[in-house]
Amino acid sequence: MRRMGRPGLIGTMARTAVIAGTAQAVGGNVSRRQNQRWAAKEQQAQAEQYAVEQQAYQQQQSQAQMAAMQAELAQLQQAPQVAAAPAAGGGDLMAELQKLAQMKEAGILSDAEFAAAKAKLLG
Repeated sequence: MRRMGRPGLIGTMARTAVIAGTAQAVGGNVSRRQNQRWAAKEQQAQAEQYAVEQQAYQQQQSQAQMAAMQAELAQLQQAPQVAAAPAAGGGDLMAELQKLAQMKEAGILSDAEFAAAKAKLLG
């Protein structure tokens, strides 16, 4: 015979266990999803920080390279005018002209500065 009405002690305990287990499972899922979101946000922030650091490093390298080229240009402009070089010194003159051309291509020298430095080298 089945008993009608309110559940007994065992039925109440079983129902409570099912509710508690369900709540624990749902809570675990919510916690796991939150942790995944936080980890994704943290990973994105780290990637953005890395990109900013890389950009700053590249900018520093470019500035250092530009400063070195400008210093080299200043030395070329301050160097005394060289008379026509002998045949053996022709390689140095070509090297200096190539450096001037590279600085012009890099945008460090304007056309007028390039022409003046070239004229100074060639005498």
